[in-house]
Amino acid sequence: MTNPAAGISVTHHRTAVIEGIKLFYREAGPADGDTIVLLHGFPTSSHMFRNLIPALADRYRVIAPDYPGYGQSDMPSHADFPYTFDRIASLVDGLLEHLGAKTYAMYVMDYGAPVGWRIALKHPERVTGFIVQNGNAYDEGLKEFWDPIKQYWKDESDASRQALQKLLTLDTTIFQYTDGVSDRTRVAPDNWIHDQALLDRPGNNDVQLDLLFDYRTNLPLYPTVQAYFREHRPPMLIVWGKNDFIFPEDGAHPYKRDLPDVELHLIDTGHFALEDKADEMIPLIRDFLARRVASR
Repeated sequence: MTNPAAGISVTHHRTAVIEGIKLFYREAGPADGDTIVLLHGFPTSSHMFRNLIPALADRYRVIAPDYPGYGQSDMPSHADFPYTFDRIASLVDGLLEHLGAKTYAMYVMDYGAPVGWRIALKHPERVTGFIVQNGNAYDEGLKEFWDPIKQYWKDESDASRQALQKLLTLDTTIFQYTDGVSDRTRVAPDNWIHDQALLDRPGNNDVQLDLLFDYRTNLPLYPTVQAYFREHRPPMLIVWGKNDFIFPEDGAHPYKRDLPDVELHLIDTGHFALEDKADEMIPLIRDFLARRVASR
């Protein structure tokens, strides 16, 4: 008699204290497998990878952390903790050190891209490849959605900061999950219920507004990231929701300038592409990892 549970992986939900901050992370797969680090976007958490993790964990060690202020990780007051991409990258790097991850590929999405780029610049020898889902490294990717955020970067005024509060509302969270999606029945409403409950925690609006302000620090980093691509030529798969209003398709094509061997797939969906197109993306991801990343 066959075992119906054979091949079903178990995801562990763990925490570690890194530099005094409790970080929550999901971990699955063989401890000696090639490591894949999944770096989430705004306003979600490692929750966005709940379906991808078991699809990779038969072969790979998968680690998916929540950043401070997100998911189940600590959310210290913004008065006591600098919510910057430098700080988040330092904590994620510390977590990977703590977990003994010596080499790893990174799946970067949205905010996960500037976190991942910082780690790669610090440890280029550890990075075995990238999967990029709607994560920016080029000026071409910051269009209309970013105009009010750029205004805040420019004038640093309270009025411009408060104008961004609308990005933290339920309507905007639903928009992020459903805009550009052709079949909304594929997208679980649990997503925006989960994310909005965390956004609505007292003090979390300042966490998010601080990070939106700090996003400006990523733009001067782009030339350094692009030089890293040219020098180290990391294997890269791009699976980009081409209907995304936040990180539009314009941000996907420039990678080809610096990485001629990049594998670029434009997926007919929006920002959170895994929610409705996992059936299309997971075979591409597994094939890419097996051919260009996995150790032999």
